[in-house]
Amino acid sequence: MSESTPPIALDDQPQIRTLHLPNWFLASFLDLAEDLQNAACQGKRGLILYFGQENCAYCEQLLQINWTQRQDIVAYTQQYFAVVALDLWGSLTVTDFNGQRLTERKLAEQLRIQFTPSLIFYDLQARELFRLTGYYPPYQFRAALDYVVGQYYRQLRFQEYIEQAEPPLSFDLNQLTPHPIFATPPYDLTQVNTRAIVVFFEQAMCHACDWLHSQALQQTEILQQLAHMTVIQLDRWADTPVTTAQDKQVTARTWADQLAVVFTPTVVFFDPQGQEIIRLDAVIGVYRLEKVLEYVLTGAYQHYPNFQRWHAEQQAQLWYQTHPVLGDY
Repeated sequence: MSESTPPIALDDQPQIRTLHLPNWFLASFLDLAEDLQNAACQGKRGLILYFGQENCAYCEQLLQINWTQRQDIVAYTQQYFAVVALDLWGSLTVTDFNGQRLTERKLAEQLRIQFTPSLIFYDLQARELFRLTGYYPPYQFRAALDYVVGQYYRQLRFQEYIEQAEPPLSFDLNQLTPHPIFATPPYDLTQVNTRAIVVFFEQAMCHACDWLHSQALQQTEILQQLAHMTVIQLDRWADTPVTTAQDKQVTARTWADQLAVVFTPTVVFFDPQGQEIIRLDAVIGVYRLEKVLEYVLTGAYQHYPNFQRWHAEQQAQLWYQTHPVLGDY
C-alpha cells in the first residue's frame, strides 16, 4: 500500500450511530432557489445537496472524516459551495428550484437517490453538474471538489480527471487482484440466459478495489450469493473483448465509457437480458454488497425499483419479527 494512502476503516453493519451535521452547513429553510441565491451573494460557485439518513455508516465517514477532521476539505468546500442537508426519508417540506413543494423523501425519489450519502452539485443556474454516490475517501473526495470547481467536467469524465492526479491512489500493483469467483474469458454474455450478471470494473493501483477484495470478497455468505450469478472482472482501462447481452462487440474500456463508469471499483448488476438493475461504486462495505446481492437474487428489484424502500421494508419486517405485538388479554 502507498504510504500516502491511509487504510480504510469502515464497519457498515447495522447499528445505532449518532450523526452530527457540521455547523457550517447552510441553515436552510429548504427553499432551494433561495439557498442558491444566497450562495451566489456569498461568492460561491454553487450548491451541494447532501442526502443522508440516520445510522448510515457511509454518511458517518463523510461527516466525521472528510467534513470534520480534514480541515483542508472543510475550508475548500466552504469557500466554493453552500451545502444543504436533506434526509432521505425526511418529511420536511422542500421547495425545489422550480417552485414545487414536496417532502425530502419525495424529492429524493424524484432525483432517483438510491444510496446515502449522495451529493448533487449544482451551478448558480440550478443546473446539475455532477453526482457522488457513496463514501469517497479524502483524496478522491478532494479531487471531486477540484473537478467541479475547475469545471473539468466540461471536457473530462471524473475517472479521467482523477487518473491524471498524483500521488498514486493506492497499492503499487500493475495488475488486478484475482479471485476464483470471477469467470474466465472469453466474455460472451449472450450465453447467459437465466442468471443475473455482475461486472466488477476495477483497475490496478486502486486502494478501494483491493479493500473490496480483502473485506467483502472474503465473506463466505457473499461468495455463496455470487455463485448464483455470472461474475466478471474487467480492467476498466483495458481492451479486453466483451460480447454484451445485446450481442455487441466492445472492449472493457468502451463498455465502461458507455456505462458512465467514473470510479473504481464500480460493480454493475444486470438482469439475464443485460438490462442494468443497480450499481455500487466508491468504497463498498460488506453489509451493503450483501444486501444488494439479496435485492438482485430474490428478484426484489422487479417489485421495488428503489433499493432503499425495499431495504427499509425488510428492516421493518425484521423489527416486527423480533418485537412481537402482544394481543389483548
